[in-house]
Parts: sequence; C-alpha cells; structure tokens
Amino acid sequence: MAASTATRPADLTVDAAALIADIERYLADQAPRTAHPLVTKTTAELVAEALAGPVGDEQAAPALTAPSRLWRIIPDWALALTPARRFHGAGRAITVTQHLELTALVLQQYGWHRGGLRSRGGARCIVGAQAVLYRLGYGDEETAVAAGKRLQNVLRRRGIDEPFHAWNDRRQRDLGDVLGLIREAASDR
Repeated sequence: MAASTATRPADLTVDAAALIADIERYLADQAPRTAHPLVTKTTAELVAEALAGPVGDEQAAPALTAPSRLWRIIPDWALALTPARRFHGAGRAITVTQHLELTALVLQQYGWHRGGLRSRGGARCIVGAQAVLYRLGYGDEETAVAAGKRLQNVLRRRGIDEPFHAWNDRRQRDLGDVLGLIREAASDR
C-alpha cells in the first residue's frame, strides 16, 4: 500500500482538498451572517449577487465529485496526514447535526458499505464515514458519540433495539435507508 501511495501523491492532495472544500462550503452555508443588522441578505448572498452576471444568468451549483480510488482506499489514519488537513489546522469544532449531515456527504462521495468499516474499494459504513470526518479533523470523539446516540434514538423510536452499526449491516439495507436514518437523526434535536 505504501508504494502505491508514494507513486501518486498528486491525486491524494487534490482529492483531500476537494473533500475538505466541500465540507467547508457546507459549514459556511450553515452559519449565515449579514453585513449589517438592517441588511436582510447574508454576506454570502450579497457577494454572490454582486458577482452574478445580468439577471437571467443561471449559475449551476458546484457538483460534488467522488474522491479518486487512491484517496478512498488509503488507510483512515493517513487522512490526518494529508496536506489539505495540515492547511486547515488540527481540527474544527462542529455540531452533532453538522457531523451527521457531513457523514451523509461522505457516504454519498465514497459510497456506502455493509459488513465492515470500509470496503476494498473505499466505500464506508456509517461508522467508517464518521471516522473519515474525525481523521480529517472535523469534530471530536464526543461529537461522534453524540451523533451515534441520536442515530440510536431514531432506531429506538422505530422499535429497533439493535445498535445502528449492526442495523447498517443488515442484508435488506440500502444507501437510501442509511441516508434516511442519518438525515432523520440530523433533524432530531
């Protein structure tokens, strides 16, 4: 594994930066701030409006791109060593809701997996997606534990007593079920 990582470091750098940029964009959207109390639009809306062309020009939302195969299959501990992680600092505090929504983002980008933390191709289960966030420095152990409790509470309300990681691994489960659980837990306050 070390030899293949050493032969293509450019892929790692670009993909790490892209995933972190997607996470940062999501987090920026979560904290709208206005330039002045009398202004009803957020600063981001004002900037976007100023940069937009004439009325009627439509700008497509940036597409999320899946990380390359190399980026998905490197060991999770190596995520903490990525140049993009070093650029953004040692860590960033996020809320439990943000952690859950970002967990869904990771599953959508990396792919979903059952039967283990990750597949050989790099797809992740719920806990594996949480590990990606933790290794990249988004949130801490307490945030991940609190997110797990929210997931467990949603399952309990549905009458399911098994742990969410075991629920993830059931044969009848699919990505839609998993994302539904995560999003319901994210909206649970």
